[in-house]
Amino acid sequence: MVINVSAEMVAQTVEAVFLAMMDLEVSPGETPWAPSHDQLTSAVQLSGLWNGALLFECDRRQACQFTGRFLSMDPPGVVTEDVRDVLGELANMIGGNIKSAVAAGLSLSLPWVMEGSDYGRRLCGTEVQDRLAFDCKDGPFWVTLLAVLSDTQGAIRNSGPCQETGTSL
Repeated sequence: MVINVSAEMVAQTVEAVFLAMMDLEVSPGETPWAPSHDQLTSAVQLSGLWNGALLFECDRRQACQFTGRFLSMDPPGVVTEDVRDVLGELANMIGGNIKSAVAAGLSLSLPWVMEGSDYGRRLCGTEVQDRLAFDCKDGPFWVTLLAVLSDTQGAIRNSGPCQETGTSL
């Protein structure tokens, strides 16, 4: 059985998580994605009936603003462990809600958080399924779905392109 994780499902999940956890309305955006030294990326992998990863990307200022809202405190002025924890939790909550909506038998990894664009993390055998831009009063951010390539019967292919989730400099 092949399960579809749709862009619409991801968008609805992002909107619900931001409203529930930060009382922050978000809407679909059109700002093109580009790697930046100022960005933070949090991610979780999903495996089972659907295999891939979900990446949440924003700039440092936004990450601090999101942290202030999420923890009901003044936003920190610099990236701290709280900021990294909140970004990881946002990826975890978005991925976890998708996991619950899709089907039983789907596993979710622990989140990881990366800063800047001077890192390289390759997810081989994947392709960008969707890259969604969002806007909120703190500016644009992105959620990307990387899907593991499979054949027409849903079997995972052991080879394929590696999606770079950062830019090694």
